Amino acid sequence: MSGRDPDRRRALLDAADRVILREGPEASMAAIAAEAGITKPILYRHFGDKSGLYEALADRHVRTVIAQLRPAFAEVATDLRGRARTTITVYLDLISANLNLYRFLFHRASAEDTRMRSHMTALVRSLGEELGGVLAAERVAEPVRAQVLGHAFVGMVQTTGDWWLEHPEVDRAEVVEGLVDVIVAAVSHRSGRASHAAGRG
Repeated sequence: MSGRDPDRRRALLDAADRVILREGPEASMAAIAAEAGITKPILYRHFGDKSGLYEALADRHVRTVIAQLRPAFAEVATDLRGRARTTITVYLDLISANLNLYRFLFHRASAEDTRMRSHMTALVRSLGEELGGVLAAERVAEPVRAQVLGHAFVGMVQTTGDWWLEHPEVDRAEVVEGLVDVIVAAVSHRSGRASHAAGRG
């Protein structure tokens, strides 16, 4: 079916990226269609509807962010503090360098479309599950606690990053170190309790 042609969809997403980068999170669907040289109904037809277009943009960009974060938090040769610092720095650099896209996806599209909001939540949750799996595999915590920590860390970094984008006067390094301190303290607290319990046994 021509409406699902992957090359054509890619070209339309490229057009959407250009408009969003140029006009910000309030970029209109009409402007995106005009950039692609088509009408809005034809634009939607390639993605099923407007929600489909939003989800395709989310998949393109959020999955790219996740792919760039994965090597950092999965690097077993680095200590926890170093890995956390690298991962958070990469994330903050990515969202600040793509500010209009970030605000379009997390603020505008998610706010106006419940299906998109659910899709974005699922993408963020998948990263929390993956991080929890890494923590469990490395025996940083037992499986259930590892999942709790994985989701907590991802949610904390995402919401803090969102706040930081609204406060550019705050030094990025200060934000990173504050988050790293919380992550290391949470993991160390559990390890300390386990060691203490073992000592009493």
